[in-house]
Amino acid sequence: MEKKVLVPVAQGTEEMEAITIIDVLRRAGANVIVASVDKIDIKASNGIEFKANRLIKDCMDELFDLIVLPGGIPGAMNLRDSKDLETLLKKQAELKKYYGAICASPAVVLHYYGLVTPGRVTCHPGFKDQIDNGNIVESSVVVDNNCITSRGAGTACDFALTLVEHLYSKEKKKQVAQGLALMLD
Repeated sequence: MEKKVLVPVAQGTEEMEAITIIDVLRRAGANVIVASVDKIDIKASNGIEFKANRLIKDCMDELFDLIVLPGGIPGAMNLRDSKDLETLLKKQAELKKYYGAICASPAVVLHYYGLVTPGRVTCHPGFKDQIDNGNIVESSVVVDNNCITSRGAGTACDFALTLVEHLYSKEKKKQVAQGLALMLD
């Protein structure tokens, strides 16, 4: 069954995280919608430019199997400042559907909205002091019920594959990893 995934982006989003998440989830067969909180044309944190599929305001009446946020600065702050995204994420959590974030976004966005459990979350080391005085797990990827978080660009592929596993199955994760020529433990 096709899964519907929302990847919110903003000016200053970390491009490696965003593109890795989008690509790996599409390889798994997910319908990935890339929605910007500001403009369709995105200039990412390291200068790469890409286009979102639509604006976040046009996603408000939709349901998603997963909402997952890339990080980056100032991208995470721009995501945090979107009231539409806040509404979507809080609805996602209330419905007990998957949501996740990587890099700065677990601290800057999810923690800010009250959507992470201190001690069962990870983020980029530079932002860990923003979550319950640094009460985070030192791990590449942390799964806490329906909240999945990761550390940064270097963990983006592991993070995306973990999302595939939770949305689909371990077998689908293995298939996608094999297609990427990755060796799984």
